[in-house]
Amino acid sequence: MDHKSIDPEVILGDYDPEVLTGEGQLGMSDATDNAPTDWRVVGPAAALVLVVILWGLIAPNGFAEFASDALGWIVDNLGWMFVLFGTVFVFYILSIAFSRFGSIRLGRDDEEPEFSTPSWIAMMFAAGMGIGLMFYGTTEPLTFFREGVPGSEPEDLNSAFASTLFHWTLHPWAIYAIVGLAIAYGTFRMGRKQLLSSAFIPLIGAKRAEGWMGKTIDVLAIFATVFGTAASLGLGALQIGSGMDETGIIHNPGTPVLVGVVVILSLFFLASAASGVGKGIQYISNANMVMAAVLGIFVLIAGPTVVILNMIPTAFGSYVQEFFEMAARTADTDNGTAGKWLGTWTIFYWAWWVSWSPFVGMFIARISRGRTIREFVSVVLLVPSAITVIWFSIFGGTAVHLEETGRSIWGDGDSTHQLFSLLKTMPGAQIFSILAMILLATFFITSADSASTVMGSMSQNGRIVADVRVTCLWGVLTAAIGIVLLVSGGSDALNNLQSVTIIAASPFLLIIIALMFALVKGFREDPVYLDHREHRRFALKLARERRVEAAHAARQRRRADKIRGKDRRSEQTSEPATGDSSDGPSTAMTRAD
Repeated sequence: MDHKSIDPEVILGDYDPEVLTGEGQLGMSDATDNAPTDWRVVGPAAALVLVVILWGLIAPNGFAEFASDALGWIVDNLGWMFVLFGTVFVFYILSIAFSRFGSIRLGRDDEEPEFSTPSWIAMMFAAGMGIGLMFYGTTEPLTFFREGVPGSEPEDLNSAFASTLFHWTLHPWAIYAIVGLAIAYGTFRMGRKQLLSSAFIPLIGAKRAEGWMGKTIDVLAIFATVFGTAASLGLGALQIGSGMDETGIIHNPGTPVLVGVVVILSLFFLASAASGVGKGIQYISNANMVMAAVLGIFVLIAGPTVVILNMIPTAFGSYVQEFFEMAARTADTDNGTAGKWLGTWTIFYWAWWVSWSPFVGMFIARISRGRTIREFVSVVLLVPSAITVIWFSIFGGTAVHLEETGRSIWGDGDSTHQLFSLLKTMPGAQIFSILAMILLATFFITSADSASTVMGSMSQNGRIVADVRVTCLWGVLTAAIGIVLLVSGGSDALNNLQSVTIIAASPFLLIIIALMFALVKGFREDPVYLDHREHRRFALKLARERRVEAAHAARQRRRADKIRGKDRRSEQTSEPATGDSSDGPSTAMTRAD
């Protein structure tokens, strides 16, 4: 698509009538398309990541100990913030969608959506949580069923699925929606750079957004994305290693094998990124969706089909029923014993979603041009959530059913093995276990490639097609972080991944909180909203004038009625007197007669 150049004032945040009326073509400027690397962003972000890499390699035990201690401090002192604002984000974005701002279009007022609704939804879900769903789809409901959740006893099916869906449905997508909406609004409606810092222009001004404050925001966005993506890569590597063990490819693979998995898959996504061939990633993404659908349908048919179908409304109903109770969980819940559980589950998830929000937010922003805010929020929240309910009902429902019928796949409690243990209970287990590993590998490649591309764009002033060298730089650093987390964590690699993700995402949580205020301030200055407010003001003035006129008319009517009433009473009083004087002689004559 060809784009006309936009006035620099528009990029700095001022409104261009042509942008909003449809008389001009909105898009990033040609300068942005060829923007150089912003070393004020790349330098600090890369330095921070390198420090972590060197620390993890030189002193892995010290690094792991620091991560554990820092996690404890964050859970104890800032856990309430993650818990509170995780739910605040949900209600905030819903209130935006169904307010007067909901009719604002992410583009010109007359602009049609860039993609059809089915394609838009498919791409949106593909951007989400592929590796996470593969890793936790089986193990999380099973763990909660066996061990219980704070405030509930073990083997409480409703609480187990309610807590699972609480972590994977509205809350993550609300976080993504806030960041995605901010980027889409700033880019497609206001003509600003495709950067998170540009979304803060209504709050801090264009000068600060282009200065050190804006650069700090972009550095934190890249830093959070690196560690969020690295956590996903680490989870994928752990589960692929377990798949090798379960299928007999490599027995009991250790850390060197896992590092090898990360290195090999990283070479694939770096080659993809360096090629600059977008179609390749598109084909792999489409293949991901097909393979995920095949795997899900297989388990649905080969597993306890009726149990799974019953589980879908049960899980959803439990989630709705226990929503506010789950949202209120803190370290003081369950007699003050819930802190460790929250750090392992809820707070880790909120931090993971926060760290992924710059990447996923920018992606869904790019594909949502031409949508209204109400349409954007509704679909972003509801469609992926619905698919997630089905996914967890299939895999989690099957795992719990096996547990209830004495065919437990729990084993030694190793969550990386449980998906493959579930597939072992079904015909064609070897084939579908290999399919699951291939799916994990392709999710690994597409996630890392896409995240690297987005970080490259953020490193070059929102450049649409990032420089290959910058993209590969972030790809290498992300893979290196994933390796460091696996090596330093050793046998406790999963906890190490979780701890570092929470630590890295904590500063960016403050960025998203501030972003809520920036969005509202920007919307209040939008011409559509101002026009609506002016029409409302005029309507109120007109209504007030009509009320005054009606009241005046009512008083006039009452005055006229009062006058008519007086005249009527006067007539009624005068008529009897006249009658008596005239009738008198007649009456007298009658009497005389």
